[in-house]
Amino acid sequence: MEKDFADLLRNHHLKVTNARLEVLKVIAGHGAAVSQPFLEKLIGTGVDRVTLYRILNTLDEKGILHKVIDLDGTANYAMCSTACTEHQHHDEHIHFNCTNCRKVYCMHDYILPDVNAPEGFDIQSLNLSVNGICKNCNNEQ
Repeated sequence: MEKDFADLLRNHHLKVTNARLEVLKVIAGHGAAVSQPFLEKLIGTGVDRVTLYRILNTLDEKGILHKVIDLDGTANYAMCSTACTEHQHHDEHIHFNCTNCRKVYCMHDYILPDVNAPEGFDIQSLNLSVNGICKNCNNEQ
């Protein structure tokens, strides 16, 4: 897996660093989008806050991660599909915000509908979030 992440970084013309590899490993293995504070707790003292912030921004800009804002207004990050590039995110899908545990899930099987902008308007991105109770929280009730 680490070799795959190293190849992913190289394919996006990024230097392979232990910090970047660790961030990708944690995000890919988590199953839900994660915030910077959550990553700080998981990674510990291995990566300082400023470096982590820069890594997340760089990986988002390069099309490796995509950012979604949760119910509290916090940026969360998840892996992009292989079709994303630094010029265009092709990872346009619905995000599910659990109102109980506050996790954000990517719903890859649900594609955003086509939206025709009014004349003179230019749509640059489209986001759709669904709020409710996730499967894990429903099973706990």
